[in-house]
Amino acid sequence: MSEPIYVFTDGALHRKDNSLVLETQEGKKHIPIENVSEIKVFSEVDINKRLLEFLTEKNICMHFFNYYGYYVGTYYPREFLNSGLVILKQAEFYLDYRKRLYLAKSFVEGSMKNMIETLKNYDKNSLTEALNILSKYSESLEKCDTVEQLMAIEGNAREVYYHSFDKIIKVEDLQFDSRSKRPPENEINALISFGNSLLYTTVLSEIYKTHLDPRIGYLHSTNNRRFTLNLDIAEIFKPIIVDRLIFTLVNRRQIRAKDFHESVEGIALKDSAKKLFVQSFEEKLKETIYSKSLKRQVSRRTLIRMEAYKLEKHILEDEPYRPYVE
Repeated sequence: MSEPIYVFTDGALHRKDNSLVLETQEGKKHIPIENVSEIKVFSEVDINKRLLEFLTEKNICMHFFNYYGYYVGTYYPREFLNSGLVILKQAEFYLDYRKRLYLAKSFVEGSMKNMIETLKNYDKNSLTEALNILSKYSESLEKCDTVEQLMAIEGNAREVYYHSFDKIIKVEDLQFDSRSKRPPENEINALISFGNSLLYTTVLSEIYKTHLDPRIGYLHSTNNRRFTLNLDIAEIFKPIIVDRLIFTLVNRRQIRAKDFHESVEGIALKDSAKKLFVQSFEEKLKETIYSKSLKRQVSRRTLIRMEAYKLEKHILEDEPYRPYVE
């Protein structure tokens, strides 16, 4: 079974026969191409055209992150499943404001309901007020007439949700306070930014395996930004994948204050902590959940691709789209 490859060591990555070879100061590592689903690069790695041609031939995305773990960009091979009909329908659903609003509401609805489900996993007594407010925000979505109104409600709801973090995190020297992105002003913010970057690229790789075009999003406006649909779908999964993982790693003291350092880009994870987070992130994606629609256990990674398939079916057959709620 193919799996993501994470590269944290400086060196060179190239093709040799039907394998990838990573050359570092520690030596050479041969990686059979059939074992690779995507590549995520966090270090300084030399690549060449022959490698990119090989990745295109094998339909493998390559994502790049900077020194601080922030997403930089993606080598997105020529779409091998692209469908002119699907792209036209995606554009139609974006240009028809009613259809776009329906999808944007669906993404926010899924996000909010998964925030609520996530908080319910913890001390409900201390989180009752937050849960009530989030429920009211969720109920108010139906009255929204514009995407801007949706974004405003989602922003307010997320602020309430984030204020609950310090009631869940039991480690005194790792408190959250409030959300800050560029730069992250504390350790929990750094974890959220890092985890979200991993999720955005994971969703992008799963979209690549469908007929959808990731450049056409609905909640996040389609503009000069390269990809937006992955941001839309990621909203649904952030609370149940990234946030729950952070609570686990911090409360179990697997990641501590000593695992961060200050830089010009704010607070950042040390390499050892990045590797631990990545390993735990992949384990989280492999966890299986019972799917009522498929009537069997499926991994969370599979659930992400299923979400893309559901969206594709919606725009092709006008079948109601319902976001995944755990």
